Amino acid sequence: MISRRCFTKIAAALTAQTALPQGSETAAYHEKLRPQFHFSPRKGWTNDPNGLVFYQGEYHLFFQHNPFDTKWGNMTWGHATSPDLVHWKQGENALLPDKMGTMYSGSAVVDEVNTAGFQQGNEKTLVNIYTAAGGNSPESQGQPFTQCIAYSTDRGRTWTKYSGNPVVRNMADGNRDPKVVWHVPTRKWVMILYLEGNAFRFLNSPDLKTWTTLHDIVVPGCAECPDFFEMSVDGEPGVNKWIWTSADDHYLIGSFDGQHFVAEYMTNTGVAGGNYYAVQTYSGIPGGRRIQLSWMKDGQYPDMPFNQQMSFPYELKLRRFGSSLKLCSLPVKEIASIQREPKTWTGVILKPGENALSGLSGELWDIQAEFEAGDASELGFTFRGHTVTYSSRNARSGRLSNGTVSAGINTAGKPVKLRILVDRTTVEVFANDGEVVMPVCFVPKVDDPTPKMILTRGSARISSLQAYELKSIWS
Repeated sequence: MISRRCFTKIAAALTAQTALPQGSETAAYHEKLRPQFHFSPRKGWTNDPNGLVFYQGEYHLFFQHNPFDTKWGNMTWGHATSPDLVHWKQGENALLPDKMGTMYSGSAVVDEVNTAGFQQGNEKTLVNIYTAAGGNSPESQGQPFTQCIAYSTDRGRTWTKYSGNPVVRNMADGNRDPKVVWHVPTRKWVMILYLEGNAFRFLNSPDLKTWTTLHDIVVPGCAECPDFFEMSVDGEPGVNKWIWTSADDHYLIGSFDGQHFVAEYMTNTGVAGGNYYAVQTYSGIPGGRRIQLSWMKDGQYPDMPFNQQMSFPYELKLRRFGSSLKLCSLPVKEIASIQREPKTWTGVILKPGENALSGLSGELWDIQAEFEAGDASELGFTFRGHTVTYSSRNARSGRLSNGTVSAGINTAGKPVKLRILVDRTTVEVFANDGEVVMPVCFVPKVDDPTPKMILTRGSARISSLQAYELKSIWS
C-alpha cells in the first residue's frame, strides 16, 4: 500500500465520494498524458497492483482504486483482465468498502483442489485475500485492520465476501497486505503479512480460512506489500530458491521448508529509483514463468481524469553472478504484439553530435541497443525532453542515468546492452539483460516526437540497434 503510517490522519483526509465526469468515449484512453501501453484506470485514482492471478487464459489485475476521485481514498479493488499481459479491459469493481473497512492490498490464488470448499460446478474457485482497513471510512470507525477473503465461482466476474471474515484477526496496528501462495510439499497455503515497522509474519493454513502463525522476520529498511515465490536458478536444472520481496522491490533469496524461511543472500535491490513500488508477481502462470508488476508511484498526470499507472509487466529470471544470485528483469515477450516493423542498424561508428535515430518520429518506443564505448564516451538518448545517459568509467564499468536516477553497471569489457521502453509518461531502462533496471515517470517537457541517440564526447561503435515504434493498446 501507499505509505500510510499515520492512519488517523489519512482517514480524516479521505475525499468525498463524488462521481468523476465520464468524458467522451472517443477521447477516453487517448488523453494527452494517458499511458498508451501501460495500464491505467479509465478514471479515478489507482495505486498498488493486487490479486495478480492467471486462470483459464486470462490474466487478472486487481488494483487499489478510488472510483470517485483522482486522489487517494475510498480504497476499492478495481479489476481488469488481459489475454496477453499487454491489452487490458477494465471491468466492474470487485471489492467495495464495507463495515469492516476499506479494501487495502492483498493477493489472489486459484484454489485448485477446493481446500476452502467454495467450488460450484467445474470452474475452479478464485480467492482474493485482502486487508479490511478498519477506521478508514465512516461505517468502519473503531474497527481494526484484519485479513479477509472473497471468492468467485464464475472466473472472476462476481465476488462474494466470506461470511466468516475476518480469517486473520488483528495482529499489530496496521497489519496488512497479505500475500498467499500454495506450498506443494506440505499441501498448505502460506501467508506473508506485513505487521509494522520492518516486521513481517509467516502463517499457514489448510483451507484459506484458519491460519496458524509460523514465525516473523525483520528486514531493515523494508515495509509493506510482501511477496513470496519459488524460482529455479537460470541454467541450473533442479536448483530452486525462494524469494521474498518488499514493496520497494528489495528482496531476500533463501530456502523454505513450509515452516521457516531462511535467508541465504541478504537484501538486494531489484530496481533503481522510487517510481517502482508495491511489487507483486502473478500466481497460477503455467510453465514456471514469474511475471512482476508494480505501481509506478508518484507519477504526475495534471488535468487528467485518472491518476497513477502500472509498470509494464516484467519477466523475472534468477541468475548466478559469481558466488551470489540476483533477480534480473526484462519486459515480457508479449510486447511483440504491439511492435511495428523495426528500424535497424549494425556496425555503425557514431561520432559526437550525430543522432543515430534521426529520421524517426513517434511517442512510443521499444529501443534495443548494443554498443562499445571508450573510456571517455558519453552516450545519451532523449525522448521529449527526458534523457537517458550512459557514461563510461573504464573498460569494465560505467554509469547509467535515467533522468535523476542513476546506477553503476558492470560491463567486464563486453559491449553495453540497453533496452528502453518509452511511453507518454514513463521511461523504463534495462541494462545488460535486466541486471540493472530503472523505471522512471516523467512529464514531457517538449512536444518534439523525434527520439535522439547522440554521442556527446568520445566515439562509440553501435554493434546493433533496433528501434520498434509501438502501437497503442487502446486503439
